Amino acid sequence: MKKYSISIRPFGRHAILLEWPSRVDRDILEDILQFTQYLRECCLKSDRWEIVPAYNSVTLIYREEPIEFDDFKEKLKNWYNEDIKVVKRQRVLWRLPVCYDLDFGIDLIEIAERSGMSIGEIVTLHTSHVYTVFGIGFLPGFTYLGGLPEILEFDRRPRPRPKVVAGSVGLAGKQTGIYPQESPGGWNIIGNCPVPMFDPKEEEPCFVSVGDQVQFYSVSRAEYDLHKIESEVGIYKLEKILLNA
Repeated sequence: MKKYSISIRPFGRHAILLEWPSRVDRDILEDILQFTQYLRECCLKSDRWEIVPAYNSVTLIYREEPIEFDDFKEKLKNWYNEDIKVVKRQRVLWRLPVCYDLDFGIDLIEIAERSGMSIGEIVTLHTSHVYTVFGIGFLPGFTYLGGLPEILEFDRRPRPRPKVVAGSVGLAGKQTGIYPQESPGGWNIIGNCPVPMFDPKEEEPCFVSVGDQVQFYSVSRAEYDLHKIESEVGIYKLEKILLNA
């Protein structure tokens, strides 16, 4: 796999930030994921280390004591330039329901007017693409999904809303994503997903991982209400497809 020019710098006394070229690129993400897996399996096997991959970076956190940056930087450079061979983590394609009813898609009419498309065309386009999970953050379980069709690329709203309801599906720049909890937010909201993206009671609170893929499919308001109830009582069955089985 291609090696990139990466920067390594301190990120406080207990963390180090590794940065790849600053662009949304699946090859870069794949390189990041392979390196983080190599670190976990071969170099930083202790569970005292927290390793957080994202779009074009990895943050290494060691809370027990400060990191000796200069020595550790050299180790990281050597580890990265080694001939890395790891078994790829199982990746999953998650298919998630979204209701694009105008009660949920509060920005759909504006998006339709700005794009010159009908609401039906927007829904068809949004559900026809498969998105890659490039990062999880901002809120616990908030997935940054790359691969949005160019015609659906819209800037964040100039004035964020003080309250965006949980499950809202939004567009911002080259990304789409789901708000896992009620929060302020500036994305353009086009629908709502009834499936909780984050549950602190679960062993893995967020079922989606960086590197996974997501595809949305449209459901009616009645189907949405049913899936919402199924999720609340714990009987909703997530639809997942193993990608490298």
